Amino acid sequence: MKEDYYEILGISKGASTAEIKKAYRKMAIKYHPDKNPDDPKAEEMFKKSAEAYEVLSNEDKRARYDRFGHQAFEGGGGFGGGGMNMDDIFSQFGDIFGGGFGGGGFSGFGGGFGGGRRRAKGSNLRIRVSLTLEEIANGAEKKIKVKRKVQAPGTTYKTCSTCNGTGQVTRVTNTILGRMQTASPCGTCSGSGQIIDQKPADADAQGLKMKEETVSIKIPAGVEEGMQLKVGGKGNDAPGDGVPGDLLVAIEEKEHPSLQREGDNLHYDLYISLSEAVLGTSKEIETVNGKVRIKIDEGVQSGKILRLRGKGIGNLNGYGKGDLLVHVNVWTPKTVNREQKDFFERMADDENFQPNPEKSDKSFFEKVKDMFS
Repeated sequence: MKEDYYEILGISKGASTAEIKKAYRKMAIKYHPDKNPDDPKAEEMFKKSAEAYEVLSNEDKRARYDRFGHQAFEGGGGFGGGGMNMDDIFSQFGDIFGGGFGGGGFSGFGGGFGGGRRRAKGSNLRIRVSLTLEEIANGAEKKIKVKRKVQAPGTTYKTCSTCNGTGQVTRVTNTILGRMQTASPCGTCSGSGQIIDQKPADADAQGLKMKEETVSIKIPAGVEEGMQLKVGGKGNDAPGDGVPGDLLVAIEEKEHPSLQREGDNLHYDLYISLSEAVLGTSKEIETVNGKVRIKIDEGVQSGKILRLRGKGIGNLNGYGKGDLLVHVNVWTPKTVNREQKDFFERMADDENFQPNPEKSDKSFFEKVKDMFS
């Protein structure tokens, strides 16, 4: 089980943005690979703290994490938080260290804090996936055809002559304080340190070509409309030795003909006749896992809620399943014949037909309160 992001950074769940940033800065300095060479545990903590900061420093991601835990960022690559590489981590440091961290004593690791060559990352792709309530309830695996840019066979690269493969250019300027040296990404190779040497005729200017690919996406149970699933490395390729972008999958819920969702619970409206309410009956109703038959006791009141435990939506955090709430509605005939009308007129004063609610017969507002408690 993954560690809690707040515990990794040593902060409380109510921590402010400034406290989160301060805690991460402390962790980054403590576990930086340059200070802990050949120490896999320190490198792991370095990556864990960066992942925790990447989520908790973003209001939207933090809100989803607080609600759903790590499940909000898992399934086919995660919902936008996990799986960071060292280049992703280094990109955070301009924010954390105000741009002054890179030149002050750490040479960097796997790309460098000192502004060395960074591997380019391909652009992300975005698609939408529509899911039935059954797929949302139980989880699913979808195979989606995606058109993405990949490196064209036969494309070769060579070292950029402008920056000599470093990915950056250095400029020296004279100021009243003396000579100052600044470094910026190379404009010729966009900081990758490589330029195209040869490419086939059907490739674009970056040596890429379009290809259709089938991508398998694992959908965890309990996802909601609007959630975004990230499938790492299935976006567009980057030129040279860069890393591919990600495939971002927005979740859409298809409307169910008879079930309505409320969080992990489902609601079903069951209509029965007046005679069925008086005499009792059994009814077959639809669930997300097939049909089930339920018993209706004689004398059931309209508005009665029957709870079928575990027949709802699978919880995103893995805490079992929600319930199916069956709302019993007694259907009153809108028209009756003479014989039926005579019967009900005779029953008008019969004590069995007089309203006589017991304490156990909860009011509508009490039932609503129970549903949300």
